[in-house]
Amino acid sequence: MPALKKISLFQFKNYQQQSFDLGAKVTGICGKNGIGKTNLLDAIYYLCFTRSYFSRQDGNNVLSGKTGFRIEGEFQNGGEPEKAVCVLRETGKKEFSINGEAYEKFSHHVGRYTCVVIAPDDAVLVTGGSDERRKFVDAMLCQVDVDYLRHLITYNKVLLQRNSQLKSFFETGRQDMELLKVLDDQLTQPGVYIFEKRKIFLGSFLPLVTHYYADIAGVKENISTSYESDLLSSSWADLFTANRQKDLHSMRTNAGVQKDDLVFQFNDQPFKNIASQGQRKSLLFALKLAETEVLTTEKGFPPLLLLDDVFEKLDEDRINNLLKKVCSESNGQVIITDTDEKRFAATMKRLEIPYQLINL
Repeated sequence: MPALKKISLFQFKNYQQQSFDLGAKVTGICGKNGIGKTNLLDAIYYLCFTRSYFSRQDGNNVLSGKTGFRIEGEFQNGGEPEKAVCVLRETGKKEFSINGEAYEKFSHHVGRYTCVVIAPDDAVLVTGGSDERRKFVDAMLCQVDVDYLRHLITYNKVLLQRNSQLKSFFETGRQDMELLKVLDDQLTQPGVYIFEKRKIFLGSFLPLVTHYYADIAGVKENISTSYESDLLSSSWADLFTANRQKDLHSMRTNAGVQKDDLVFQFNDQPFKNIASQGQRKSLLFALKLAETEVLTTEKGFPPLLLLDDVFEKLDEDRINNLLKKVCSESNGQVIITDTDEKRFAATMKRLEIPYQLINL
């Protein structure tokens, strides 16, 4: 089972140069807002995914006034020490290596160290658009299925090409329908793979979500979850035909797996419209706990769990139920941030959870 023992940061976000030992099963990182707690979690995420959890641009994560950064993690993996290094060069080139061996493709690293993050901004999984929920599902599947990641990369690349051609058709007034048919065919194979994998996976994943929601909420509530996709009722060929004129007019592809969604309902109404803040948080944590269980089952070891400010906007009973699940009942490594050291320590003591504390 991979475990992060130490992390060293150089010119990363607000850190000039600093190292942290993370040997305990549960580690609390405490300090005032703006001091770098979330930045430290993001550095750990980099070591798992070769990218930031919070920013698409690597350059945004360089210490102000500097060029480039370096993140180094010392892991214990299968009983053997292992060093992961992520470097952003002054030129803007990013490199990632394990024990000095550089990856040719960063995608080859995904899944080596599985990781689950719970952060305040993750509320968009419940309240935001469908793209947030698709990214959530894709992140899970990419960690357990390298073929899924490969098909997803291919699909998104062809989708960009198809949308670009649709825009060109509109702007020039010249429509090459044979070229569009070629792009349709190129979308079909990866699209079918993505759809089938999502359908099978979500068939077992979504019941886990409702189970964990009940555990965290502590009471039985009438929530339901489902997978929504154009392909559940139509074939690829029919979808392309039915949407041809709409695609040409709007200059984008209007059907396909890029439109899939997870639907949450509470008392047969849209969950996000009527659920309380606590209920929304409970559903978010249920999604993340189900993700943790799936990754544990599929990979044979629990993921690294990063919890950012989970104490905020959650009552004591719900936070106790959550921490019992992730800290006591799971064997995985857990790293938690909190602005209140006394609150964190008191909670750990009350739940009889051994922990390590880092004060920033």
